Amino acid sequence: MRALTVVPYQAGSLSIQDVPDPVPGPDELLVDGISLGICGTDREIATGTYGWAPPGRERLILGHESLGRVRTAPDGSGFAAGDLVVGIVRRPDPVPCGACARGEFDMCRNGQYVERGIKQIDGFGSSQWVVLADYAVKLDPSLERVGVLMEPTTVVAKAWDQIERINQRAWFEPKTALITGAGPIGLLAALLGVQRGLDVHVLDRSTEGPKPGLVADLGGTFHTGSAAEVAAKIDPDVVIEATGAPAVALQAAEINNPGVIVCLTGVSTPGNEAEVDVGALNRNIVLDNALVFGSVNANRHHYELAAQSLAKADPQWLERLITRRLPLEQATEAFAAGGSDIKVVIDLA
Repeated sequence: MRALTVVPYQAGSLSIQDVPDPVPGPDELLVDGISLGICGTDREIATGTYGWAPPGRERLILGHESLGRVRTAPDGSGFAAGDLVVGIVRRPDPVPCGACARGEFDMCRNGQYVERGIKQIDGFGSSQWVVLADYAVKLDPSLERVGVLMEPTTVVAKAWDQIERINQRAWFEPKTALITGAGPIGLLAALLGVQRGLDVHVLDRSTEGPKPGLVADLGGTFHTGSAAEVAAKIDPDVVIEATGAPAVALQAAEINNPGVIVCLTGVSTPGNEAEVDVGALNRNIVLDNALVFGSVNANRHHYELAAQSLAKADPQWLERLITRRLPLEQATEAFAAGGSDIKVVIDLA
C-alpha cells in the first residue's frame, strides 16, 4: 500500500512510498483510511525539526489527525465493519508513570510515551492502518466528511475540561469567553464555548476571508486589534490562547479580571524576547486569584468529549474549516501550503 513517510530530522525526505499492508493483531481493528489532517506538527517533522521513527526503522509513516472506516474488528471489541473511527494519538509509557497508569497519558510525567505519526510509532497516513480497539473512538456516521477534525477538537475539549475542573476550586459561573486566534483550533475552541452557553468572543488579525462569518454563524463576536484592548471591553472569565504568538500569549496572561482562567494551547517558537513587567504580572495573578496554565494532547476521555461535541455541531459549518482537500498522490503539496489558518486534508480513500 501507499503511505506518506518521512525520515525524522532529515529535511526534504517527505515522500509517498510503498509499504507492507498492515496485519491486525488479535486486539486490533483493521481500518480503511478515509482522510488525514495536516497541521503545524506535521510540517515541523517534514522540515526536520523533530520526530522519531519506530525502533530499528529509518522512516516514519506520518500523520496523527486520522479518520477511517473499520474493515475488520475482533469479537467483543464494541466495533463492527463500517464504523467510522479515529485513532488516539498518544500511548502510555511502558513503565508506567502514575498518570499513565491511571489513563491520563496526556499528562505523562516521565516523557516515555509514544505518539502515532510523531514519536516511535507509525501514524495514520496510509490507505489502511491498524489500531488497538482500546485506542479507537467511534464517531457519528454524519461526520464522514469532517471527522478528520476530531484530533484538533480533542485539544480544546481537554482545555475546556481542565478549565471546568479548575472552576471547582470555588464558586464560578463563567459568562464570557475570549478566544485568541481564529485558526482551526481557535474556531473549535469557540464552538465548544458556544455549546456551553457562553458569550464567545474571537480575536484574530484577519479582517477579510471566512473567519468573521464563521464566528458570526456560531453566534459569537469577531474582533481585531489587541487581546488587551478586547479584554478590557468584555471582561472575560475564560481565555483560550490559540495563536502561539508570544505577544498575544503575554497579553492573555496579563488580563486583569478577578478569577480569570487563561489556557495557553498555542506552541510558541523559542528565542522571542519581550519586556515584561514581572511585578505587575505577578501582582495581578495573585490579587485576582487568576490562573494561567498550558494544555496539550488528549486522553481517551477527551476524545469521547470531542466526539460528542462534533456530533452536536453543524457539519456544514465544520466543513468550512477545511480549506483544501488533496489526494494522497498530491500529499506533498499540503506541506507547501503552510500557515496555521489553512486546514489541509488528504483524502486517502
